[in-house]
Amino acid sequence: MYPKSYIEFLAHFHGTRDYFECHEVLEEYWKEVEPGCRNSVWVLFIQFAVTLYHYRRGNLKGALILINKTIEKLPSNYDRIYTLGINAQELHKLSTSVKNNIERKAPYKSVMLPINEPELQQYVKRICIEWNVPYGQPSDLSDEKLIHRHIKWNRT
Repeated sequence: MYPKSYIEFLAHFHGTRDYFECHEVLEEYWKEVEPGCRNSVWVLFIQFAVTLYHYRRGNLKGALILINKTIEKLPSNYDRIYTLGINAQELHKLSTSVKNNIERKAPYKSVMLPINEPELQQYVKRICIEWNVPYGQPSDLSDEKLIHRHIKWNRT
């Protein structure tokens, strides 16, 4: 069974497209299970989501820094990524593609993590249904609250 926080991360990633919330959900879990481990697979997933958050808002410098960190962490986390129902080699290709798009200053496009476990995908889709959000739809680029979430967010 997969950790609940991870499934929620994936539902935000593929459903709400709220990459800021992806960060929040998985960071809390990471701090519980592997505090301080900067090479953790959880940090890798957090950094990939935050890469997309920055890319979507046009912060290409921040996005490039984070995608490079993500790509650096991939090889040492391949086995763990596979055990979490993600095709690690496809994730590496996807990360490289995102990096190339950032470097070319190509317009942001939503991506899908290469989930290769049908059961995991069904869990994630079920959460999206519960949240009443579509699974796999592109980000709503007109949603300022979503795009600039860290500015609009109140931690209290």
